[in-house]
Amino acid sequence: MPNKFEGIAPIDDLRSALDRLRKFPGQLIETDHPVDPDGELAGVYKRVGAGGTVVRPTQVGPAMIFNNVKGYPGAKVLVGMVASRDRVGVLFETDSKGLTKRMYDAFKNAIPPVNVGPEKAKCQEVVYRATDPDFDIRKILPAPTNTDRDAGPYFCMGLVLGSDPELGTDVTIHRLCVQGKDELSIFFAPNRHIDDFYKRAGKRGEPLAITINMGLDPAIHIGAEYEEPTAPLGYDELGVAGGIRGQAVKLVDALTVKAKAIAYAEIVIEGEIMQDRRVAEDQNTHTGYAMPEFPGYNGLANPSLPVIKITAITTRKNPILQTLVGPGEEHVILAGLPTEGSIFNVLEASMPGFVSEVFAHPAGGGKFLAILKVNKQSAFDDGKARQAALAAFAVYAELKNVILVDADVEIFDSNDILWAMTTRMQGDMDIINIPGVSCHVLDPSQSPDYNPALPAKGTTCKTIYDATAPFHLKEKFVRAAFRDVDPHPFAPDLFPEQ
Repeated sequence: MPNKFEGIAPIDDLRSALDRLRKFPGQLIETDHPVDPDGELAGVYKRVGAGGTVVRPTQVGPAMIFNNVKGYPGAKVLVGMVASRDRVGVLFETDSKGLTKRMYDAFKNAIPPVNVGPEKAKCQEVVYRATDPDFDIRKILPAPTNTDRDAGPYFCMGLVLGSDPELGTDVTIHRLCVQGKDELSIFFAPNRHIDDFYKRAGKRGEPLAITINMGLDPAIHIGAEYEEPTAPLGYDELGVAGGIRGQAVKLVDALTVKAKAIAYAEIVIEGEIMQDRRVAEDQNTHTGYAMPEFPGYNGLANPSLPVIKITAITTRKNPILQTLVGPGEEHVILAGLPTEGSIFNVLEASMPGFVSEVFAHPAGGGKFLAILKVNKQSAFDDGKARQAALAAFAVYAELKNVILVDADVEIFDSNDILWAMTTRMQGDMDIINIPGVSCHVLDPSQSPDYNPALPAKGTTCKTIYDATAPFHLKEKFVRAAFRDVDPHPFAPDLFPEQ
């Protein structure tokens, strides 16, 4: 079979990634129709390609560039860049089923970032300094809102890069709401490393200098989503992107703060997270809500968040602002591929070959639900499968439910998963509950209000659904077999010749 990536230019930034997609039909569309970034843009993409846990009707569709953003002449907004496993496969030069292994290999072969000089700082071709009396981020960048109840405009794909003198560098995507002409609020979910850096800076009596990097090679965004214990405090996730591309991510000194920026970013916001300023997330709208989060619900506005004081914005010429639509497939993949890689990493090390595939299902937003395909060879493996589920919980703390399936089940097909759960599982025998375990604060069911037995918000009952056939009865669970016939001569439009 010919290599469809042979002769195609490599990817090292967002623009080369978009050029790649243009060579693959159905992966990218553009529109010149005027669009309002306040709610309308997200409403359009909700129908075009959001997918994930977005309210229906929605679908998995192409990435989309809006070339005519109302109020921002010349601005472009990109949404849905990684909102499809097939599309990420194109960007990572594999098929969609090979992405878990791709992430596993990239983590094991990480390449640390390198510093480059200002002559390679594509991100600093245009500079807006906050000391300019006319500076106003609200007039420079078209930060979208997703819904009419959002606390304000958000930068949803802003990669925050910060450093600690002892622990090194960390990158994480956070909830960033525009609060004024030179201020953003930042939301930290529990145990985020940038938050640790911020607290350590506070003990030194200092703000935390950071950059917010937008419009990136997709390998950087996805690699940045690795979490503990796979990526412990002090681990630089930019190395994973280096492992994906086979070359180091390039960093450059920021212009106005002591921090690094990603040299080939489309947009960089420079600033400091202040120690003495906090604001209500919805102080400008009083909606009571923040923005849609990955479980599919509007997150509640936080009453007291740290403030980022912006010192500068730097961009490429004619920059592309990148965003995502709330709880859609893009968030699923950003979180889900590192989830899969982390789980596969520990299971392959502890049980080589036993778990052949891992899928972070979209219904769990890439975090809450994992499907594990196990390969039983003996009766002992009935228990080994459940041990694999326990290991998955240990390696990814935000995982809530695990479904175990046999080797004959297609884990990327929800109908096949539900079939296995229906015919290979008895609720009183094959559902294992682990109550009162820490998980994630954004799931509304993880609260003492929902279950008084839970000790605090963000704790949950974790569950294993064992939908594998008992080994001693495996002959009773053999699927109906069909001839393997080449369908191309009969339906060439549906099955192109390979």
